[in-house]
Amino acid sequence: MHRAHRELTVRAARQQRANVLVHPVVGLTKPGDVDHFTRVRVYEAIIRTYPKGMAALALLPLAMRMGGPREAVWHAIIRKNFGATHFIVGRDHAGPGKNSQGKDFYGPYDAQELVTQFKDELAIEMVPFQAMSYIPEQDIYQPVDEIPKGTVTADISGTELRRRLKTGAPIPDWFSYEQVVKVLRESYPAKASQGFTILLSGHVNSGANAIAKALESQFQQQAGRSVSLLLGDTIRSELSAELGFSPEERHKNLQRVAFVAAELSRAGAAVIATPIAPYDASRKAAKAHIIQNGGAGGGNFFLVHVATPLEYCEKTDRRGVYARARRGEIKGFTGIDDKYEVPEDVGFGLVASLTVRAVADPPTFHRRRTLSSTCRSRLSAVLRT
Repeated sequence: MHRAHRELTVRAARQQRANVLVHPVVGLTKPGDVDHFTRVRVYEAIIRTYPKGMAALALLPLAMRMGGPREAVWHAIIRKNFGATHFIVGRDHAGPGKNSQGKDFYGPYDAQELVTQFKDELAIEMVPFQAMSYIPEQDIYQPVDEIPKGTVTADISGTELRRRLKTGAPIPDWFSYEQVVKVLRESYPAKASQGFTILLSGHVNSGANAIAKALESQFQQQAGRSVSLLLGDTIRSELSAELGFSPEERHKNLQRVAFVAAELSRAGAAVIATPIAPYDASRKAAKAHIIQNGGAGGGNFFLVHVATPLEYCEKTDRRGVYARARRGEIKGFTGIDDKYEVPEDVGFGLVASLTVRAVADPPTFHRRRTLSSTCRSRLSAVLRT
């Protein structure tokens, strides 16, 4: 709820000579909606802006079914049972959005019409949600259909609001209240404050670990955020020690990495992970989990293919694991007797060549293939944030 919603409900209450019961559904909603706790904090903030004694807040722990007009009738029955005499029904109330053909599943006013049709049986009056616009010259909100033609108005769309939250741009007080904006910024921090995950995938000894450590050092120098390094060998020994290297076990290992990365990213950390991750389906599943569960930082996912040729990885292998795999001592070894599926949807493609000067010295690496200008700019943007 923002200032327009508050003005609408105050206006409706005064017209009907009634008080307002702010009665939001705070159960399960569709993916991508504002989470339960943020919604409740917003309602608690905005309820304090109403005239004294006019409004009360009560939460409805009900899951949205996205049933459109029929759900609007159901909601009207529930509100009647709570003692309401009037029920504000919005445009496309509880609408599921568009169908498989890209058309709206229900008409914008179908819900209002169905509730009105059964208003006598429901014994509750339907109040249509009126679109409101802000008039800067008068510092007031007015219903769109009551504003004289030619009047200068101002509005901020949902898309524009999300952009301002994402970039940290100011949100004017004529649009929302300071307390509400504060809650939203806490739940949806600006890009520079969001966590992110960089997943480097490539053959054993591709240089992914050296790149990860260089990135970690860069991020630590910049300060301002926690940095977590999830090296493939460390994850294997500490988190997946009981797993082998069958396709199913490799998949399970990567999903564990994704779970940890999502939790850290949601807390605002920079996560750098270096699993081998040889299978495309497993990488996509990991990406989907991080995007869905990583909070504001979930969408900041970068897959980096460290595309060092297998021949070079084997040639520079000091641990001798490739030789052991060639002799059959290690089964299911990526690149020898198991496949590596080259990513097709990478954010970046790197080729790393390692030169280790001494065991105690940190490894250095050189890019053997020049990145495109687009890749360079995107990687630079990651480093800056």
